[in-house]
Amino acid sequence: MESVETTNIVICGCGPTGAMLSAMLGRLGVHNIVLDREPGITTDPRGIALDEEGIRLLQSLGLYEATCKEIGSCMGKFNFVGGIHNNLTANPFLTMDYSTSEGGTGHVGFICHKQPILEKHLRSAMDKTSKCDLRVSSTVTSISEDDDWVYTSYTTADGSQKTVRSKFTVGADGKTGFVRKKYLEPRGVILQQASLTSYKEVWVALNWQLSLPTPDTHPRFPLWSLGYTPEQVYDLFFPCDFRFLCNPERPAVCGRFGLPDDRLWRFEFVVKKDEDGNNMSSPEMIEKVVWPYITHPGSRYGLKEPVRFPQDCINSLRSRPFTFSARSANIWALNRVILAGDSAHVFPPFGGQGIASGFRDASALAWRLALLTGRPSPSFRSQINHEPVLKAWYLERKQQLNRSIAATVANGAFVTESNPMKIFVRDWWLWFQNLIPSWRRWHEAGPRRDGMVCYLWNDDLAFLPTGGMCFPQVYCRDVMVLNAGLRFTDDVIFAPEKKASFQIVVLLDRVDEVEDARMNLARLDALSGGLASGDEATFVVHDIAAPSPIDLKLDGLQSVVRVATGGEFAADEKMCGGRPEPKYYNELRIKRDMQGWKYIILRQDRFVFATCADREGLERAVGEITRILGIDS
Repeated sequence: MESVETTNIVICGCGPTGAMLSAMLGRLGVHNIVLDREPGITTDPRGIALDEEGIRLLQSLGLYEATCKEIGSCMGKFNFVGGIHNNLTANPFLTMDYSTSEGGTGHVGFICHKQPILEKHLRSAMDKTSKCDLRVSSTVTSISEDDDWVYTSYTTADGSQKTVRSKFTVGADGKTGFVRKKYLEPRGVILQQASLTSYKEVWVALNWQLSLPTPDTHPRFPLWSLGYTPEQVYDLFFPCDFRFLCNPERPAVCGRFGLPDDRLWRFEFVVKKDEDGNNMSSPEMIEKVVWPYITHPGSRYGLKEPVRFPQDCINSLRSRPFTFSARSANIWALNRVILAGDSAHVFPPFGGQGIASGFRDASALAWRLALLTGRPSPSFRSQINHEPVLKAWYLERKQQLNRSIAATVANGAFVTESNPMKIFVRDWWLWFQNLIPSWRRWHEAGPRRDGMVCYLWNDDLAFLPTGGMCFPQVYCRDVMVLNAGLRFTDDVIFAPEKKASFQIVVLLDRVDEVEDARMNLARLDALSGGLASGDEATFVVHDIAAPSPIDLKLDGLQSVVRVATGGEFAADEKMCGGRPEPKYYNELRIKRDMQGWKYIILRQDRFVFATCADREGLERAVGEITRILGIDS
């Protein structure tokens, strides 16, 4: 009889979502087995954009330095260019600046990354804990359940059949993966249209790797005689910043990705209704559609003949059609089987939200699975009904997802607009608005002007009416240590040595308020059943002149920090190296967004469980944690 192995969580798929979930579970002490059918990391750079919340979650795995120096670089500006032409340097009618640090995370708005390197580092984060067990060349063949367990069977590279028994199985195996297509769809779990405006289009996505022509390798290239250097030629034909080409005849998106030295370039364009995607991705059609963008009229340089970037300096890494749509599964969890990432939802390509949304799924799911499988106490496992916990997870996520998809579809409609009158009104109206500095700045902020994600409360969700918002992050310094280095507040609040599932943050104006505030935290452990701890609280002092080290009686206290300025961050090579200096950063962002509340109860996914003004309110809120999670007393 086949032996059955036992673990806490099985994750099907080790793409970005599966790897993120595995690494987060590992850091929370939850053993998990990851089954991936591929023998190794894909070499195809598919997703290339990651927003600041995604960067923040990489940071939570200890990957901040790698993110800035190895995984990707700041995407800079998103330029929306109108007109029927092939000029990549034409003036945009709209610009969104994502090189700024105004979004509330302390990070730039977007990085452009190389997905294989991203996945390599995610797997390195998995390797840092003994709780993550990755099994490659493992193909899932069946799933079954009873009241207490999920049984996931798979074949190995040598054809052996194995079965793992787990408390939960998570399908992070993509939109065509086994978990949804073969197991959950027959049980009524299906992808549905995810926004009021439907979107389904075929696009061709190509990746080029470029090398620089030089006077030695290309002596007849005409721009050498005009004094251009190889780097300047590269910048002329493949300019910095991302471009959304709102050409009504053939909408397209293009820009560099990866690290600057990688010299990678993405170009995506629409396949028209009467065209075939496979044919449009052929070298012959790529030459017709894409090459005009890297062929400049000679008149631009005072020359008679057109100037074309040398073809032998281009290595095509991929060119293939994709069908993009905006869809979400009707439910993301049924009994003990869960969907996350592309298994649960798919995005059009206009907002860089695919990988980031999978990361958010993982972050919001990991702490819940930790509780459901016995952290911090094995007794919780039998006390919590998993179904409402998982339902609350995906109902929250759907709120944010629906907003992201709506914004992404709106961006798509913006880029692909073909009505001449609408284009005329759009371009002239935006041109006029850009004449007014405050309006131009409003447009440059993009979606970040709306603030951080905030869930709407209802009784089914895992926070109190005063919670639900994503907690901001700023730079800080430890005031208990002389010459302390700069840190992110998340790294203090959720330091690895802290074990409580919910963390307490105390917001203060002066450092001499710490002792009195600390006295209000004495009963939190007992009131929360051990899910929150006063000893692990973080005190954030909103005074950049706070002395260091402070002379207070704070024996046993772990975390007292004061906020730090953008200038301090810019001067710190370790923190700012590989990314732009902070712009529009606000060291008082936490205090501003929390609107005067003094005590904040945070979940592990960086969302606020409750905000409280005083000791009585804090104790009431902490006492509600077990009720909200459905833990029997």
